[in-house]
Amino acid sequence: MTTSVSDLVPAFAPTGRLRASINLGNPILAGRDAAGQAQGVSVDLARAFAERLGVALELVVFDTAGKSVEAVRAEQADIGFFAIDPLRGEGIRFTAPYVLIEGCYLVRADAPLQDKAEVDAAGRTVMVGQGSAYDLFLTRELKAATILRAPSSPAVVPSFLDENADVAAGVKQQLEADAARLGGLRLLPGSFMVIQQAMGLPAGRGQAAQAALAAFVEEMKASGFVAEALRRHGIQGAAVAPKA
Repeated sequence: MTTSVSDLVPAFAPTGRLRASINLGNPILAGRDAAGQAQGVSVDLARAFAERLGVALELVVFDTAGKSVEAVRAEQADIGFFAIDPLRGEGIRFTAPYVLIEGCYLVRADAPLQDKAEVDAAGRTVMVGQGSAYDLFLTRELKAATILRAPSSPAVVPSFLDENADVAAGVKQQLEADAARLGGLRLLPGSFMVIQQAMGLPAGRGQAAQAALAAFVEEMKASGFVAEALRRHGIQGAAVAPKA
C-alpha cells in the first residue's frame, strides 16, 4: 500500500504546523527582504512542502548553519536546509542535494598566494564560518594550515581582515560580494569543494517520511521549481543538482 503525503502529516508536523529551520548565514539559500522577513530558495521550498502537506508553515530562523542543524537534530524544527556532511548525519536524514555551491578561497590582492594548493602550508591561517559546511570539510582536509573561526559565514571576511588571517574560505558568492564591496581582495582560481545543499529531517520521523521528502526534492528539481527560485531571487553561480 502506497503512503500518501497526507498520511505523513503527523510525522512531518506533530505540532500541527510545519516548522522549517532556515539558515540566513548562506546567502544562496536565504536572506531577509526589505521588510525584514526571511526569503529565498529554502523558504520557497518550505512553503511548497507545507502546501503539499496541507498545513501552516512556521519559519524558525537562525543566523548560522550550526544552529539550524541543531534545531532539527533536537526536533525543535521538522525540516531544514543544510549542506550534506558526515558529521551532520547523526540524528538527521538527508535528501539528495537540490543545489550545488562552490566553496572558494579569498586573499588580499597583494598576497603571494596564486593557487588553492598553496593554502595548506605551515604558518598559514584560514578563516572560516564556525560550524559551516566548509569549516567541517577543511577541518578534515587541511593538515598544515591553522583554521580560525568567525562567528558566522557573513562575518568571515570582516574577521579575516580584523585578525589579519592569510585566507578567507566560504561560499563563492558571499566572498565575491565582499570583495566587490571592500576592494583590495581577490578570489583564488577554482574551488576547494562543492557544497551539496539538501533538505533534512529528524532521523526519528521514519523511513516513509524520509522517502517522501526525498521524492519532493526530486520533483522540485525536475519541474524547474528550484531553477526558477534561483532566478527569482537573483542567485547566480549556484547550479541545480542533477537527478539523484
